[in-house]
Amino acid sequence: MKNMFNKIKDNYKKIISLALVLMLSLGIVGCSSDNGSKGSNQDIDKVFKIGLTQYAPHPSLDNIREGFIQGLKEEGFEEGKNIELDITNADGKGENTAMIAQNYVAKKYDLITAIATPSAMAAQAAADGKNIPVLFSAVSDPVSAKLVESLEVTNRGATGTSDALPLEKQMQMIRAFLPEAKKIGILYTTNEVNSQSHLETFKALAPQYGFEIVAIGVNTPSDIPLAVDTLLAQVDCVNNFTDNNVVNNLAILIEKAKEKKIPVFGSEEEQVRNGCIASESIDYVELGRETAKMAAAILKGSPVDTLPVKVISESKPVANKEVMEALGIELPEAYEESIEYLK
Repeated sequence: MKNMFNKIKDNYKKIISLALVLMLSLGIVGCSSDNGSKGSNQDIDKVFKIGLTQYAPHPSLDNIREGFIQGLKEEGFEEGKNIELDITNADGKGENTAMIAQNYVAKKYDLITAIATPSAMAAQAAADGKNIPVLFSAVSDPVSAKLVESLEVTNRGATGTSDALPLEKQMQMIRAFLPEAKKIGILYTTNEVNSQSHLETFKALAPQYGFEIVAIGVNTPSDIPLAVDTLLAQVDCVNNFTDNNVVNNLAILIEKAKEKKIPVFGSEEEQVRNGCIASESIDYVELGRETAKMAAAILKGSPVDTLPVKVISESKPVANKEVMEALGIELPEAYEESIEYLK
């Protein structure tokens, strides 16, 4: 009788063990604490809706967009499978940024990604209090734009990547290319926070390298032709930032400067391809990829306020050989080993 009882007891233990294994495999029992968050295995297979708003249709912002899409794919998020992308361009018009962002919020998208400061500010304002995370890219000074409290404290519903231009390296490049130059011209848009921040930094650096900064502000694209004429009459060269309004109309500046044989230095490689002489350039495709990594984290459940702003500042020197030859400027010795000529 005792043997029979022990046998029944052993069989009962086996049944309980098998039941527990089955329950664990089915997810009925476990120690997971995701509570149905977006980071759970259950929800990761849903189709996320992402609104992507881009401020203007110029090459550097286009590169960020393409890098973002590539990066999402690398992170396992692909259109037609588990994400839907609604891409809208504001065409450089501030009033469009608000309408685009409000439309995304009305559709209750899972994430709004905004490329460039004006689009990011509009997205943050529209999403305020709506529990829709905002992810920005190509915002050089997110603190001044009031998108975040600091680069580490992102408690305003937004975070993202910052393209911190290597302005001192840029000024060193200008001095090396133009050892006799005295005045650098800057054309900037008065209501672009990034441009104002870059200008103040450039002004502070200028005395260390024997330069004077001549800056002219513009408000709209229609202001640019006259402002360019006024600027070129006073300077030895021009340095261009990532000012969206100016970059969107860069051809005007390049053409007028070419006529006067005044070199224009760009802030990234697409500007150099389009006629600037040289630049200490950030890789904007890579900036898009880094932004996509943050998007993936958000979609998987990481709250915005746990993700600090990521600053991309690594640069490489690039130059346009055709422009250099046209202006009769030789490559400085200091850049012989590092320069990349763009076609």
